[in-house]
Amino acid sequence: MPNSDLLPSLLFKINENQLALEAAILELSNWVEQRGGADAAENVRGALDTIDKNEEFIKLTLAVLMSPE
Repeated sequence: MPNSDLLPSLLFKINENQLALEAAILELSNWVEQRGGADAAENVRGALDTIDKNEEFIKLTLAVLMSPE
């Protein structure tokens, strides 16, 4: 398998990791908020918005990269 064929699979796995980290961080921000850290939790969720905003573009781009030519 040429190295160029590995790139889409690698990017897909990196994206999966990113989404898993987002979910874990969101859980932690909820936990912090329940313990009185509402400001910190809000800041974390604001930072996670970037992942949400870019998710659809990443998925579409990966689909194009992974489609047979």
